[in-house]
Amino acid sequence: MAMNGLIKMAATALLLVLAVVPAAIAVTFTVGDASQWTTGVNYKDWVTGKTFRVGDTLEFKYGPSHSVDVVDKAGYDGCDSSSATENHSGGDTKIELKTVGEKYYICPTFGHCGNGMKLTVTVEAASSGTPGAPTPPSSTPGTPSTPDSPPAAGTPATPTPASRSTPPPPRPSGASKGLVSYVMVGVSMVLGYGLWM
Repeated sequence: MAMNGLIKMAATALLLVLAVVPAAIAVTFTVGDASQWTTGVNYKDWVTGKTFRVGDTLEFKYGPSHSVDVVDKAGYDGCDSSSATENHSGGDTKIELKTVGEKYYICPTFGHCGNGMKLTVTVEAASSGTPGAPTPPSSTPGTPSTPDSPPAAGTPATPTPASRSTPPPPRPSGASKGLVSYVMVGVSMVLGYGLWM
C-alpha cells in the first residue's frame, strides 16, 4: 500500500509541475489591456514597464474595422503595410514572440496607424534566471583621489557615489495574472488529491 501512495504522490507532483511551469516560461499580453487594439490608445505608454521575452504572446483583440499587420521599421514609421510579413483579421489575433529584437505592428485601416494605432515591442531572450537581477558593475582599479585633487595622469577617476546610479527595477505588468491562475490550478489539484486519498 505504501507503494500505491508514492505513485499517487508522484503523479500529483508531476501534474503540479506541468501546471505551473508553462506560466513561468511564457506570458500572454493583451495589447492595450482593457482598451484592447483600437484607436485612441497610446501604445507607447502601454509598453512602458513591460518586459517581452521570446515565448511570450501578444494578443490583439479588436473590432471589425481593425486588423493587425506585422511590418518592418520602415512600414511602422511610414504606416505602410504594403510589405507586411503577416496580415491578421478576425477580432482576436495571438502572435507568439519567437525571436529577439524589435517587432512592429500596425492597423492597416486608412488613417488608424497615422493616428497612433501602431505598436513596437522590444523582445528579449527567454529568462533563464531570476528576472530583473542586476549585474554587478565592473570596476577598474585606480588610484584613489581626494575630492580636492584631480586623479593622477593616466589613472581613471574613482566614481563618487553620486555618479553611480542603479536603474529602478521594472514595474510589474498585468501579465503575472497568468501565473496566479496556474498556481490556483495547482493548489486545486493538491486539495483534490487530499480529498481523493
